[in-house]
Amino acid sequence: MPKKTPAVAFIMVTLLLDVLGLGLIIPVLPKLVTSFGGGDISESSGTFGWFVAVYALMQFLFSPVLGSLSDMYGRRPIILLSLMGAGLDYLMMAFAPSLEWLFVGRVISGITGANITAVNAYIADVSPPEKRAQSFGLLGAVFGIGFILGPALGGLLGGMGPRVPFMVASALNLLNAAYGFFILPESLPRERRTALQLNKANPLATLGVLGRYPMVLGLAVTFVLVSLAHQGLQSTWVLYTTYRYHWTEMQNGLSLSVVGICAAVVQGGLTGVLVKKVGERRALLLGMAITSVAFILYGVATEGWMLYAFLAVGSLGGIAGPSAQSLISRHVSPKEQGAVQGALAGLMSLTGIAGPVFFTHLFGYFTSARAPLQVPGVAFFAGAFFAALAVVFTMRSFARLPEEPTGSPTTAGAPMHG
Repeated sequence: MPKKTPAVAFIMVTLLLDVLGLGLIIPVLPKLVTSFGGGDISESSGTFGWFVAVYALMQFLFSPVLGSLSDMYGRRPIILLSLMGAGLDYLMMAFAPSLEWLFVGRVISGITGANITAVNAYIADVSPPEKRAQSFGLLGAVFGIGFILGPALGGLLGGMGPRVPFMVASALNLLNAAYGFFILPESLPRERRTALQLNKANPLATLGVLGRYPMVLGLAVTFVLVSLAHQGLQSTWVLYTTYRYHWTEMQNGLSLSVVGICAAVVQGGLTGVLVKKVGERRALLLGMAITSVAFILYGVATEGWMLYAFLAVGSLGGIAGPSAQSLISRHVSPKEQGAVQGALAGLMSLTGIAGPVFFTHLFGYFTSARAPLQVPGVAFFAGAFFAALAVVFTMRSFARLPEEPTGSPTTAGAPMHG
């Protein structure tokens, strides 16, 4: 087998292109969808919600399928075919003559984007056990970089036309597929391959594990509410800023890059400091409270520049997710950590399906002529409600647990052993 170093670098680039391609089209997709709907952003917002939801749905359905196929046929063919498929799909979307063709393209991009399972499996194959955490950490860093660079580049290219970012995303994926054909070795030997098992390809199969841990089930509800709240921001940000502040693709792209930078700072540094200082439970409650307040501020901001000031504060709400995951991990048998984390990922995917449809339709109604009151920030207000509800729900769950020693998050909650 060829050296693994260039193969790992290729995998990192593959993930970067996956995220970059997604980020490239975020600033321009709402405008493109609206252009097919007659130019009315309120009337087209619900349609855009379905575009966001179908991508998440395809990832939810096909991530375990592609992972299982990579166990059966090897990682290399799945990764290369997904890259080629993504390149051709972005090209089709760039020249889509109708909304229906654009929607079909979005379905295909969701399927090809589900190659993250094969990418993760490849890294696990080629990384020695003592370096896997480091390798997966690099994947997380690449993911963050893609979400910072993608929207900014998409906004820049979008100024040349809403279809240009699709063309660039297509070229990047096709070039990477061609390069990978020559340099990417297979990481899974034939003797370690397994037949396709339908139960492993079932995305709902892992959710049942949560029911075995009542405390975890309660925190999982919190996890869903917080994730649902953030769907309001992710799915309506460009719609909101375009409608209320008349932002261009460039302005939207830059603002989304700032969101990515703030998230990276919080997730990469501040979370550990804050959790160590106040404990996981207080960090979770504090994060959700900050999120609720920040969302209200987004919704009442009268000038676009105010959003940047509110983002700096609102990004601190990002401490909630890691705190919830850490708390959940402490109440789960070591034998079922993977299954529980898989179930949480499945729940996040489900909110990514339902959330965009709900929030974009809500935005569309309250910015339309038929609404009794014009409320452009209604999606943010709804997100604030879900985050506040999560605070109440979590406080009730914590009331059944012993007090957490401040500054000692590692002692919070006795882990269960099976």
